[in-house]
Amino acid sequence: MSKLSFLERLLDGASLEWKPMSVVAEVRSGWGFPRAYQGETEGSCPFYKVSDMNLVGNETTMVTANNYIDDATAAKLGVKPAPAGTIIFPKIGAAIATNKKRLLSVPSAYDNNVMGLIPNEKVVSRFLFHWMQIVNLSSLASDSGAVPSIRKSDMEKLSVPIPSPEDPDKSLVIQAEIVRILDSFTELTAELTAELKARKQQYNHYREQLLDYEGKDVEHLPMGDERVGSFTRGGGLQKKDFAESGVGCIHYGQIYTHYGTYAHTTKSFVSEEFAKKARMAKPGDLVIATTSENDEDVCKAVAWLGDEDIAVSSDACFYSHKLNPKFVAYFFQTEQFQKQKRVHITGAKVRRVNADNLAKILIPVPSAEEQDRVVEILDKFDTLTTSLSEGLPREIKLRQQQYEYYRDLLLSFPKPEEAA
Repeated sequence: MSKLSFLERLLDGASLEWKPMSVVAEVRSGWGFPRAYQGETEGSCPFYKVSDMNLVGNETTMVTANNYIDDATAAKLGVKPAPAGTIIFPKIGAAIATNKKRLLSVPSAYDNNVMGLIPNEKVVSRFLFHWMQIVNLSSLASDSGAVPSIRKSDMEKLSVPIPSPEDPDKSLVIQAEIVRILDSFTELTAELTAELKARKQQYNHYREQLLDYEGKDVEHLPMGDERVGSFTRGGGLQKKDFAESGVGCIHYGQIYTHYGTYAHTTKSFVSEEFAKKARMAKPGDLVIATTSENDEDVCKAVAWLGDEDIAVSSDACFYSHKLNPKFVAYFFQTEQFQKQKRVHITGAKVRRVNADNLAKILIPVPSAEEQDRVVEILDKFDTLTTSLSEGLPREIKLRQQQYEYYRDLLLSFPKPEEAA
């Protein structure tokens, strides 16, 4: 069935008209955030900042906030909370490129880096929300100032498709049917996301338990102990050294942006000539990012399980050892490791842990059979919670693709110049 015939059946002969945003919604900018209320957890009115849009993950509705104000404070600051159903999104800075749009679940305020759309009686709130998912915020941004921003006047001119505008009741019925179809996909995605969150919590719980050998007959040794392993600093590999093919390599920045617990293939390569002078990790080694902008990512590690040696960049090191590679990688994710790591972090803006200090961290060294047992259990959780080919992330991705397909099918109304 073509897009046109699908829309024709949905519209059932109804006309379609493109209206300026200002006709179907109030475009409302935010307010300067009252710093005196930073972190305030009590109050009737949530106060959102751009960063808060990450709180709901793959969900669409804002349900929690990091900051609140009460009615008296709102009145004093001249804040008029936007009603539930308002669509909010970033209006200034690099955050525009994230293209995130969220719905308010209750009357809320938001700061002056955020813009809101308050639908009127002509449009169903979630209809406008779903249609806004097609809109690329970056295409509306102006670069005339120091940072990109979306002007209120430009947003008010943005055209919105309204079916059957001459019959408001029929228009709302058509919009509601589109919302019903699309919400069925977003609800399924939300359910899967909630399931993924629960499974990750379960995964973290079992990982902490399985790798906790306190009080058991298991020796804890410094990671640099000759009976366990040794650390080698990475070499001078930079992104400019990447080649389209050749010898595999891992750049430190890729460890916390691309890789998971382990890897069999590399994202990048260097030439064979470059590899001859590079610091090379062997199969089974752990590759560790020793530099990051935050404490969480520093010392993130990936077990290299490929068949060939690979080049490792500076600001990273690799750990050659006598243990099960995955066992070591899972250990690096535990609070037991994190607690020891924090003691050795240095730097202000850039956070670092050097290889010499990593060598001092104690690691439990159970029998090879016990290591294999732990890895077998944790591998199942890792696949379920991180795999894009088998686990819940794959299901979420497929449902998101399905939503996007039907969204485009249902909302790709021809504009007048296209219909001519």
